[in-house]
Amino acid sequence: MAQEIRYQDKPWIAHYEKGIKGEIEFKETCVPEFLERSAINFPDKMALLFQGYEVTFRELKDMVDRFATCLHAFGIRPGDSVAILLPNVIPCVVSYYAILKIGGLVVMNNPLYADRELEHQFNDSGAKALITLDLLGNRMIDLRPKTKIKQIVYASIGNYLPFPKNLLFPLVAKKKKLAADVKPADDVYKWKEVLASHSPNPPQAKLSFDDVAMYQYTGGTTGVSKGVMLTHANLSKNVQQIRAWFPSFKKGEEIMLGALPFFHVFGLTVVMNFAMYMGWGDILVPRPQPEPLLETIGKFKPTFAPLVPTMYIGMLNHPNIDKTDMTSIKGCFSGSAPLPLEVIKDFEEKTGAVIVEGFGMTESTPVTHINPFAGGKRKAGSIGIPISDTECRIVNLDDGKTEVPVGETGELLVRGPQVMKGYWNKPEATAETLVDGWLYTGDIGKMDEDGYFYIVDRKKDMIISGGLNVYPRDIEEVFFEHPKVQEATAIGIPHPTRGEAIKVFVVPVEGETPTEEELMAYCTEKLAKFKLPTEIEFRAELPKTNVGKVLKKDLRAEEMAKKKT
Repeated sequence: MAQEIRYQDKPWIAHYEKGIKGEIEFKETCVPEFLERSAINFPDKMALLFQGYEVTFRELKDMVDRFATCLHAFGIRPGDSVAILLPNVIPCVVSYYAILKIGGLVVMNNPLYADRELEHQFNDSGAKALITLDLLGNRMIDLRPKTKIKQIVYASIGNYLPFPKNLLFPLVAKKKKLAADVKPADDVYKWKEVLASHSPNPPQAKLSFDDVAMYQYTGGTTGVSKGVMLTHANLSKNVQQIRAWFPSFKKGEEIMLGALPFFHVFGLTVVMNFAMYMGWGDILVPRPQPEPLLETIGKFKPTFAPLVPTMYIGMLNHPNIDKTDMTSIKGCFSGSAPLPLEVIKDFEEKTGAVIVEGFGMTESTPVTHINPFAGGKRKAGSIGIPISDTECRIVNLDDGKTEVPVGETGELLVRGPQVMKGYWNKPEATAETLVDGWLYTGDIGKMDEDGYFYIVDRKKDMIISGGLNVYPRDIEEVFFEHPKVQEATAIGIPHPTRGEAIKVFVVPVEGETPTEEELMAYCTEKLAKFKLPTEIEFRAELPKTNVGKVLKKDLRAEEMAKKKT
């Protein structure tokens, strides 16, 4: 009789790439020290590149120290929250490291959020100062009285540009809506002026690994965003776990594509903090649309590219893809949403790179699973295997405790040093999500006999039609395989007899006009009858978060509103 495979035996370790261990000897190095060490080891190496403007590690450390001195002069003390509302620009990186250096708590915010959402995050976190862009300056001055924010520092896209862009920028910026005048107000400062007027000698804050370093707000795809308390240990150890996973990449020798937004935890850890730890140059892309991405790859030759599915799909469908040399890229990392198999195949053919899919959550800093990069087995459709020092189980959806056998679906639970301390000011939500150190992910998954994990769906996205569980992912994969479909997403809509029926929203490939009948006929051959959609709606685009997650809750809300009218 075959021996039973148990989660606690960590069957996945047998499939680790050679040289990767199940447990790491973590160094107690807080994130600000990543920059300190890279500034010592690689002082004259490019740390950040923005539109061709380079900042070395030595220069970056000087900027961070000056801004840390400024924040201290503002009255920011250890434990105080400071908000950042910026895209991927040089002041975003400087602000983040400066806040942490003096013991402050970072609150990253999405620049595309509405005032109502920002007001919630500023007030929930108790932010005392804000760093933003001139484009948002007047709005933030008007919002400030509703918050505890005292000082506002605003940067401009034009602060760091190479010659001759720096000369041309003032002439065209306002017309192109790349800059704006900020009205005079008390305690409102220009970025470059505060750097110039403060010395690079901030007070030394004693940082503890157990201290909370930041409140990272959840994406709000399932409701009101919650402040995830990430400690210095969470941030540092997850970077060290990622470093251990890619042993073939050397310190100081690669160039990172900084396209994932740093205000999202995936970009924050895997792009910004990992590059800083490794002493890699980071090419900042503030608007990660297909055209600027292709232009950046062709011009600046990154070698490591963490991206999300919509970025891969957008580039592959862009007319410039065949004119762009992408062969500099050695490794790609994909997360945040499932990557269709066709996309992996096409992108790897264009670049010669290896794409490894991974998985993570805001609550786990985020990375918990990655497919082996080299010398290990990559499994198509799998999120990979738990990284070093990470335990995983799949438990029964009904009781949340009983482990289900290998190959069966249930809720994915994760435990490891990257798992959050809890939700800020939300003890009940923390108690529901964290039990004995185990993070209840809300994702429905399964593990195969090799210890590879698969996400079947979000617990909240599962459709129950006629008493049967339908996972949207199964339906979406079929649509993605159709040559006329660029994107597709499936949701449950109310049905009088079956409880829920299935509706699919489709974005056609440019120039193609598939019909509902054509796609229905295509699905009939590939899906069980109970999984067939009852409606297909064509759209020019799907509503998404900044990191490419389709906002199914918005689509469901639209459908509910239709039913009421």
